[in-house]
Amino acid sequence: MQSTQSVLMIRPVSFRMNEETAENNHYQSEMVDSSAEEILDLAQNEFDALVEALTSKGVRVLVIDESSDHITPDALFPNNWISTHADGKIGLYPMFAKNRRLERREDILLDLEHLHGYSVQDVLDFSEFEEHQKFLEGTGSLVLDRNHGKAYAALSPRTDRGALGHFCSEFEMEGIAFTALQSVNGERVPIYHTNVMMSIGTKFVAICLDSIDDLEERQMVVDSLKEDGLQIIALTEDQINHFAGNMLELRGSDGPIIAMSSAAFRALTDEQKNELKPFGELVHVNLSTIETCGGGSARCMIAEIHLPKEVATH
Repeated sequence: MQSTQSVLMIRPVSFRMNEETAENNHYQSEMVDSSAEEILDLAQNEFDALVEALTSKGVRVLVIDESSDHITPDALFPNNWISTHADGKIGLYPMFAKNRRLERREDILLDLEHLHGYSVQDVLDFSEFEEHQKFLEGTGSLVLDRNHGKAYAALSPRTDRGALGHFCSEFEMEGIAFTALQSVNGERVPIYHTNVMMSIGTKFVAICLDSIDDLEERQMVVDSLKEDGLQIIALTEDQINHFAGNMLELRGSDGPIIAMSSAAFRALTDEQKNELKPFGELVHVNLSTIETCGGGSARCMIAEIHLPKEVATH
């Protein structure tokens, strides 16, 4: 199943602009008129609003506080270090920024199994790639079409082709690698994460095809998506600058929803919203502080829980 009704979110306690990730995340910027305390307070309020919006639609949100053991300003983006799968496997991922490597928490894995009753069959830890300066940042780097067994990946300093191949081998998925670019100061540079420019739902894909400058690669991606019968909703580069690609299909109590930020929602045209609505109710909240300082949005904040529940035996 492509989407899930259960998700993991990490409530921030040390959120700020992470200078270690700003090197290649060109969506980040400083809020110079706000104090550190004000920024954290705003981010926590935005986080709580997203949790409330999802919960109100029947999504089961497991909220865990960021660990106070380390300073991890990007901890509210757990989708970059963990992925879970319907066969009971968990993936742990190699991270570009050293302070983001501290986000991987064994206690969360143990809690998923022993406190919340999920069945964990295997933990596949790819973090050893960090020793070779190769990175693959979870479902930031990987946009997974779980129904069709495909992993789309825009190659960048945070998304390595070799690590992608290793992931695909372990999870028995087909890797589809390409280069997605954005304009920064007149130059075309790699978009840091695939999930900024692409989101796959059960029957649709929202994607900025214009960011794939190589026309052969662009056609390869289009052919793959069409082969699986996905309706393509084309996004512009300006729209992904407002995080319109950073949306996520989830299952609510009354049917599917598509979660996004209010900036993303406003960036979409009426026509695009009408194209999306048959695939889920559009649910959006203001995440402007998190987007500005963190350079990530709604999808980045949500780690889906696809693990099966343990079956009680007597």
